[in-house]
Amino acid sequence: MFKMTAIYKVPSDVNAFADWFAAHTELVKKVPLTKEIRVTKITGGPRGPSDLHLITDLLFASKEDFKTAMSSPENMACGKDAFTNYKDIVSVHFAEEETIKV
Repeated sequence: MFKMTAIYKVPSDVNAFADWFAAHTELVKKVPLTKEIRVTKITGGPRGPSDLHLITDLLFASKEDFKTAMSSPENMACGKDAFTNYKDIVSVHFAEEETIKV
């Protein structure tokens, strides 16, 4: 599974971020070939509060689908929206995921 991960640090205005993120998610849903969107809300760490707020993963079935999606106008619009509004707290990463069954 190939994925794009966006990691957001805690915003200065959590409520404004939540409103923006709801609208941003509607843009993300339009990225072609996306199999799944996972949103993880960080609630803390072993020593208390975390400086992270959300981790969002867009999952793709293949490397080819991932490449097509990442170069799409829809994905470019998502990137522009995120970096225009929250460039100071977002980082984006590309990954290949392996699931290990236990």
